[in-house]
Amino acid sequence: MKPIRKAVFPVAGLGTRFLPATKAVPKEMLPVVDRPVIQLVVEEAREAGIEHFIFVTGRNKSVIEDHFDKQFELEATLHRRGKSKELDLLEAELPAAGQTSFTRQQEPLGLGHAVWCAREIVGHEPFALLLPDMLHYGPRGCLADMMDVYRENGGGNVIAVYEVPREQVAQYGIVAMGEESGKGFRVSNMVEKPNPQDAPSSYMISGRYILQPDIFSLLERQTAGAGGEIQITDAMLKLSKSQPFFGYRFQGRIFDCGSKIGFLSANVAYALARDDIAPEFRAELARMLSEK
Repeated sequence: MKPIRKAVFPVAGLGTRFLPATKAVPKEMLPVVDRPVIQLVVEEAREAGIEHFIFVTGRNKSVIEDHFDKQFELEATLHRRGKSKELDLLEAELPAAGQTSFTRQQEPLGLGHAVWCAREIVGHEPFALLLPDMLHYGPRGCLADMMDVYRENGGGNVIAVYEVPREQVAQYGIVAMGEESGKGFRVSNMVEKPNPQDAPSSYMISGRYILQPDIFSLLERQTAGAGGEIQITDAMLKLSKSQPFFGYRFQGRIFDCGSKIGFLSANVAYALARDDIAPEFRAELARMLSEK
């Protein structure tokens, strides 16, 4: 069983649901309190032991690369002003030299294609895939728990799932659940956006994956699926014929930061979890709600 050292972050999307804010600022850089969405997802990967962070970018995404780099002018100014707390914060969140890689998805051909674009950097080893839009909020990072499932089962592929109302299953990839296996369960099937009456369960694939490198050869030959895009679920279905897939039920809360309500809800949840701002923020929320 090979360890999971690398993680892929697809960040090439246009973020049209947040226009005009995302005309010049990537949606992944929109802040949840005082950290960009992508920073929170990278922190989840780092907690799980990831050593190499691979970003699949597109046009106008260079600010993401800048965010994970040193900014000497800013650091010099902070040092000159004696702001050691802010300097320490920047240093703690900065990946070490050589720990980040960036590659381009030149055309928006789907998530499966974005993952395939990272093949040369990942190489022939298992890797994690984290969708930045989906913030997994809980006492422990989702990927860290998935690593436990991966180790318990001696490898294989692992996907995180999250229960949604039955009437919403047509919006997601849905899993069929087999026998229990340690912290997780065996995935017996996956269906992309099924009708509610035909869905094998109410558990959606929530945007966190551990995948074996064999997925790349399947993606290379994958034709367009739902929405005219190359779907990662189609390739996983093919891979499941020769390799086991395990599911992990995420027990926290998921915020879809690709939607306005999800993004605003994430800001409220993360702010209320902060000891430094929660009391004042809670009071302000109560005041605003009482005025309605």
